[in-house]
Amino acid sequence: MSGTVYENARIHTLDPDRPYAEAMLVRGERIVAVGDLAECRDRAGGGARRVDLGGMAVLPGLIDSHIHAASYVRGLDQVDLRGTASLDEALTRIAGHAAALPPDAWLLGGGWDSNRWTRPVQPARTDLDRVCPDRPAALPSIDGHTIWVNSAALARLGIDAATPDPPGGQIARDEHGEPTGILREAAADAAYAVVRSPHAGDLVAQLRAHLPRLLAAGLTGIHDLDGQDARAAYETLYARGELPLRVHKTIPATALDEAIDAGWATGDGDRWLSTGPVKIFTDGALGSHTCLMTEPYDGEPGNHGIAVTPAEEFERLVATAAGAGIAVAAHAIGDAANRMVLRAYARWRESAGPGPVARLRHRIEHTQHLLPDDVPLLARSGVIASMQPTHCTSDIPLTTRMLAGRGLASYAWRSLLDAGATVAFGSDAPVEDPDPFFGIHAAVTRQQPDGTPPGGVDPHERLDLDTALRCFTEAGAYASYEEHLKGRLRPGMLADFIVLPTDPYRVEPARLRDLTVALTVVGGVVRWQR
Repeated sequence: MSGTVYENARIHTLDPDRPYAEAMLVRGERIVAVGDLAECRDRAGGGARRVDLGGMAVLPGLIDSHIHAASYVRGLDQVDLRGTASLDEALTRIAGHAAALPPDAWLLGGGWDSNRWTRPVQPARTDLDRVCPDRPAALPSIDGHTIWVNSAALARLGIDAATPDPPGGQIARDEHGEPTGILREAAADAAYAVVRSPHAGDLVAQLRAHLPRLLAAGLTGIHDLDGQDARAAYETLYARGELPLRVHKTIPATALDEAIDAGWATGDGDRWLSTGPVKIFTDGALGSHTCLMTEPYDGEPGNHGIAVTPAEEFERLVATAAGAGIAVAAHAIGDAANRMVLRAYARWRESAGPGPVARLRHRIEHTQHLLPDDVPLLARSGVIASMQPTHCTSDIPLTTRMLAGRGLASYAWRSLLDAGATVAFGSDAPVEDPDPFFGIHAAVTRQQPDGTPPGGVDPHERLDLDTALRCFTEAGAYASYEEHLKGRLRPGMLADFIVLPTDPYRVEPARLRDLTVALTVVGGVVRWQR
């Protein structure tokens, strides 16, 4: 019979039929038995390998349902502006990085957040020109909806005072109409093409080198929302047998026609690399003042954000994608964007018929700010709310200042779950750290790492640990149409699990973000070990 018996462990299966166990038998890529030690040894037979876990805790492998893994691994080799406290500190880091680059290289990186600078000013091309005058530079903001470029980059991109704003985008300009170096939403597309081009390095090599970081954090599967270059890189790793975790790869809206012509459908592929939904942007981000809001931004009369994809076009894209068997994942952060998406999905359900409605699982990515009436509407619609808990805690200073008094249901995962919605958690890395235990801590406490505010922001939306884990496991499996394969530890399911020295169920909530992983197993094979 053989196999491997993992024993002397505190196994949290997340299986309601048998929540706890002391041993687990794995044979090949599947779980054969979960239960007491005698049962698993008996099923294994005499030739089984035995692994004594020394009383450590075991959880199902965690799934990040919204990550930009290609952007994350690229950023590890670029200038990192996260955590900078001022424009001057950002410029110092940029200058140091620029000095080490070869003469013809673009300066790439990013992660700056001017909302958190001691003097929250929008940076400009003239600032970049001071420290990087001789090479083009393109630096996305932390939310990824704005790019800061220098004069050399504007020239390379062909953007000047005569360049009109593209639909769904904005070129920030000074009082003379000259571009300031800030490109928002669709206006940043050309710069993003550079960020994702060979200028950014060999993506296959970068993924091979850095995906183990995700395994080390406890992730056994990801839903990657990067572009077609990422898909090609994953396909290369898959063909070589070098993909260490499971990837559900979305389709960018710009590649929808290509996907339809190729006959792709959501769910195609296998247990290692599968096709996900098409991602369509409907608005921007709160920090960039571009997410679509019902009420205008305070101090900015007339600015409700940017409708990156207008309602009629979005409805057309939903019908086109769904007609080809492709689900939709709509990026929606503002309350107006979320309402528009829900209405579009409702119109599609009315016209599509029961077959496609039952088969396709549409999503809303972020689902950050909802009008209260839209919480039960989302739950009734069957739409998956793909949410990132650390956005809630990172955004506390921002939402406190910008959204106070609006009466919105913000980061309302408890309300959504209570209403019956499926909530799948992720990180949105590199916007946030990909460590899922940071997200679990945020979901359970709704506090920043320093413990503020006391009791958490909107504490009625806090989750218990078990529910937060399910949002990082079985909900992610459901969102990729694989709930029968992963998300729980039970016989017949894939042997994707992690081992932790400290049992999450035995620590104070404040310590959840300090948890570490000792062992990560994907498909019955140890893929990472501390």
